[in-house]
Amino acid sequence: MLVKYDLESIAATVKKADLLTRGNSMWRYAEWLPVSDPASVVSLGEGGTPLLRMDAMQRRYGVQGVYVKREEQNPTGSFKARGFAAAVSLLKEKGVAKAAVPSNGNAASALAAYAARAGMEAVVIVPGDCPGMIIEECIRYGAHTYQVDGLIHDAGRIIEDGKQEQGWFNAGTLREPGRVEGKKTMGLEIAEQLGWKLPDVIIYPTGGGSGIIGLWKAFQELREMNWIEGELPRLVSVQEAGCQPIVDALQAGSAGEGAVASENATSSPTGLRVPKPPDGNLVVSIIRETGGTAVAVSKEDIRRAQTELGLQGISSSPEGAAAWAGFARLREAGWIKPAETAVVFNTSHADKYIDWIPRVAPAVVRTYNDLKPLYESRRRG
Repeated sequence: MLVKYDLESIAATVKKADLLTRGNSMWRYAEWLPVSDPASVVSLGEGGTPLLRMDAMQRRYGVQGVYVKREEQNPTGSFKARGFAAAVSLLKEKGVAKAAVPSNGNAASALAAYAARAGMEAVVIVPGDCPGMIIEECIRYGAHTYQVDGLIHDAGRIIEDGKQEQGWFNAGTLREPGRVEGKKTMGLEIAEQLGWKLPDVIIYPTGGGSGIIGLWKAFQELREMNWIEGELPRLVSVQEAGCQPIVDALQAGSAGEGAVASENATSSPTGLRVPKPPDGNLVVSIIRETGGTAVAVSKEDIRRAQTELGLQGISSSPEGAAAWAGFARLREAGWIKPAETAVVFNTSHADKYIDWIPRVAPAVVRTYNDLKPLYESRRRG
């Protein structure tokens, strides 16, 4: 479901300068969001995340500009906070009392938190190998939390089977309009943060695909309002090898209709593992329309990217690291040109996946004489 707005009316009543007087959250773009009653807004302070210029990486990769959009600084530690702030606000406005979501993890914890804030009952179903920290988070927010013997689409089937009897509203990806509209604010923020001049490329980790749809929708609306000029950014979808339906659909030249990976997905238990994107055809068509592409990266690529970002002070989730790995791959291949500017999305932080990321135990020392050879060896190495 996509929302249409009276953009002519918004352009007549809101000026760019007006935004500077508003709070630094996604609700500064209230006119571009579908919640009619301000009293229905359910907020934990989402949005307003930094767009960090990566000066050292610009020099290393030889590009004019590369930025990381730090979505890990949202409430619940991921970009999912934006979508569920809008979705739960809409449900509250409509008097919905119970919401359910199938999720790989971050959507579950986001619904749990925003439903708790709204006084709404939440049911979340995640795969059996969902990271334990995320499961604990859902339980902490009071959600009815279950693990399915299967993947995210199996969880979705359970919710569909029970929603009528239990009175659940299915808040799964693209089942309602709020989640795309909330994520759309990422695009509005990027435009404002870059002085209403869009980057050449946006690199986004893709599972269900609502983020790609939201970014595209934001730029379309801004262009229709004459707030931006020129071509839209080339949108890049990054997936993990072993579950890459968008990549496969683009390579096959298909429209994306029914783009499906193997039921036996072998990728890691992260938000990228969505074998059956709910609207893969729309995601594929958007990527094509913007002249973008899709790439699959390996587990090893993701781990290297996490290390590279960590050495720049950024805690990146596997999804965010995958996006950085995609940037590195495309720059090295020459697809991203030296004179271009790219924005890479870090959608969550590493600590969400602490039981998935291999831990390196620090050496135990008692004296400086113990420490010295270890320290000097590491510096040489």
